[in-house]
Amino acid sequence: MFYTVGEMAKKLHMAPSTLRYYDKEGLLPFVERSESGNRMFKDSDMEWLAVIECLKQTGMSIREIKCFIDWCVEGDSSINKRLNLIRQQREAVEEKMQQLSQTLTMLHYKEWYYEKAQEAGTCQVLADMKKEDVPPEYREIWERGRGELEKLQN
Repeated sequence: MFYTVGEMAKKLHMAPSTLRYYDKEGLLPFVERSESGNRMFKDSDMEWLAVIECLKQTGMSIREIKCFIDWCVEGDSSINKRLNLIRQQREAVEEKMQQLSQTLTMLHYKEWYYEKAQEAGTCQVLADMKKEDVPPEYREIWERGRGELEKLQN
């Protein structure tokens, strides 16, 4: 079964213009054309498009994705290149996830911080708080903040 650009875009929850752009940039060498030149997508093209979207989500540029696609088209001689690229992207994503996890922890801490301040009607309540009154998951952040505050006061 073949799909038009619009039908495939709908299946993938993306704009048809995105698929046209990918094709223009050489990311879709596998897509067939009708006699009139219209793109004709197959079910098997969805995996390619899913990989392209995945790589895009990792922060890869269109040029880098094009290079990956070219390696795929080359065949087995480029397996090592592709494997190395996938490993690099996985590592980059894992690093980003760690950074986001730290960011989320800080946001949770600040949410707790302002809830306590709101209950007391002042942020001063937190300056007077003892370590054991701080939830264990926030103590490291709280202690760093107190250390920075002491540096400013001295």
